[in-house]
Amino acid sequence: MNASKLVLVDENDHPIGTMEKMEAHKKGLLHRAFSVLLFNDRKELLLQQRAFDKYHCGGLWTNTCCSHPHPEEDVKDAAQRRLKEEMGIACDLQKSFEFIYKAEFDNGLTEHEYDHVFVGVFSGEPVINVNEVAAWKYVSPDALRKDIADHPDQYTPWFKIILDRI
Repeated sequence: MNASKLVLVDENDHPIGTMEKMEAHKKGLLHRAFSVLLFNDRKELLLQQRAFDKYHCGGLWTNTCCSHPHPEEDVKDAAQRRLKEEMGIACDLQKSFEFIYKAEFDNGLTEHEYDHVFVGVFSGEPVINVNEVAAWKYVSPDALRKDIADHPDQYTPWFKIILDRI
């Protein structure tokens, strides 16, 4: 399994090939991704601040975890794997919805993703991978919506779309 390869998909999430991650982002090609949102027992959402040296959106706040499945890897399995790798969390995830978005960044890269969104419940403290995550916090949905309205440039584009739908 090649971890640097993305699964290219059509608009119905049917695989049409693979491509090296940076090349796919430079070309803005549609590829499979996932996002995880974990809520604690007070209905607060666990956010992560992306590591500052990420290839895009470094330092921005986003959902609990997000990434890309490896070729031939089940999307839910990938979400659970990556949640453990980034946040040190193992918990049950349920599929919520899927969507397609496209966001162009100042560094010439484009995220064009078919995003599978999963939700779960976790009330503890994560054990973050500092290579992936700079910080974390729990926040109430109301406080989060207000902060995004006041500081939209501090959040990832896909997370703002997800929050409008969840």
